Formats: sequence, C-alpha cells, structure tokens
Amino acid sequence: MRAKFMREIASLGLPQGPDTGPKVSDADLEGLPEPALRYLRFMNVVGRPRDWSFRLSFTGRFRRSQGEDWMNCETWQYNSRRGIARIFHIRARLAGFVPVLARDTYLNGRGRMSVRVLDLVTVGDGTGEEYDIGELVTYLNDGIMIAPSMLLVPEVRWSPGDANSFDVALTDRGSTVTGRVFVDERGAPTNFSTTDRFCADPYDPYRLLRAQWTTPMEGWREIEGRRLPTRGQAIWHLHWGPFAYADFTLVPGSVAFNVRPGE
Repeated sequence: MRAKFMREIASLGLPQGPDTGPKVSDADLEGLPEPALRYLRFMNVVGRPRDWSFRLSFTGRFRRSQGEDWMNCETWQYNSRRGIARIFHIRARLAGFVPVLARDTYLNGRGRMSVRVLDLVTVGDGTGEEYDIGELVTYLNDGIMIAPSMLLVPEVRWSPGDANSFDVALTDRGSTVTGRVFVDERGAPTNFSTTDRFCADPYDPYRLLRAQWTTPMEGWREIEGRRLPTRGQAIWHLHWGPFAYADFTLVPGSVAFNVRPGE
C-alpha cells in the first residue's frame, strides 16, 4: 500500500515546496486567544521552522454503519500547505478478506471520495460542493492535530471560544470552513468539532446530510521535539446519537515533515 501511495503522490504534480520555512516567533502569535496560545506552546511551535508538508500512517479499525462489524485498516496520507492539498488512502478488508481501497482527496479546491474493491472496481465516487467543504475542513483538522504551524497563514483566522477552546476558520478558493478546538489545562487538544462535513443518509445512499463531526484525541507523545497524538477517533453526531466509525493509532516511524511529494 505504501509503495502505491507514494507513486500516486509523485504523479499528482503537487508543488515541491521550500526545504524549510522561517521559524515561528512569539511575535507571530500576538493577538491570538489565550487557549490558542496555550495550545501552540504545548505543540512546541515557537522556535521551530514553519512546516509546509507532512506524511504519516495510521493503523486501526473502520466501519461504515452502526450495526456493521469493525474492519482492521491501514492509512497513509500526505498534506501540503502549498496550494492546500490533502491525499488520504485507507485500505480495509470486507468480510475479513476482500481488499477495499478508499481515497479522500482535496486538490485544486475540489474534494473527492472514491472507493474501489481490489482497487479495480469502483463502488463509490463522490464529488461536489459537499465534498469540497468536507475535505477542506478535514485538512484544517489535520493541521490542528499534526502540524499547527501550517495554519499560521493569512488564510486561517483564529478567534476566541471560551476558557478552554478556540475557533479556527480556513478560506480556500472561495470556500470557508470552521471548527472549534478544545484543549486541556496544558493546551493539549482533546477534541475538534465542526458542522462542515456531510455523511451518507442511512435511509437514502444518494443523499448527504450535514452533521456534527468530532475527532477526540487520546494521549500525546513527543517525537523529535514535536507533540503528536497517539490515538484518535472520528465520530458522527446524528439525531439518533453518536456514531464512531474510525479508531486510529499513529505509526511513529511513518511520520515525516517537509517532504516533497513522493520523496
């Protein structure tokens, strides 16, 4: 899966990016809400060069509906600040043995979600405004949890929430998405919440529903001076209750920052 992912990333024509960005200073954080300052200091952002890309892998489990059994899965993703791009691949096995590869992408302002059995037969291919917005806010969520210095740009607005939360808004190619970030007393993110995502209607597979989406984090570890989450979930909050559909654990050796596409 990793080799296929790397080949595809290299073929997309993404910007190569700078080798390093300027270091983040205290002056760059002036005017931000106190919980956001606490968060950025917990994430060890100050004094480090600004990141422009990252690549990593998760292992874990995934399911498509509340009554479905969990499937073991592996994921790879690459995010770039240059042009705002996100490429996410997840591989699972239906019924425990049939490989399914799904691709979530945000490229050139457009979101897409495709699903292929054996990576040969397409069983789902979603595009349109809902996917544009949903993939863009997922990029925002990734930045909060993995690479916050990628969000210290004019396209991102930071605003106060309460004593332990702040709001972020990202604008790209005419679309604006928002999320609320919750932090503990150290500044460690505990959750991210947005209503700028859309899930499939369980009663009508051709209809998408705007719904609250959260990604609670459990545990943080330090790798080469960076704070990274050890485990997280993705949860839809629907009118009949919460539905956790993904449960991922970071593969520490997979993490790389400021790498060119396919490198």
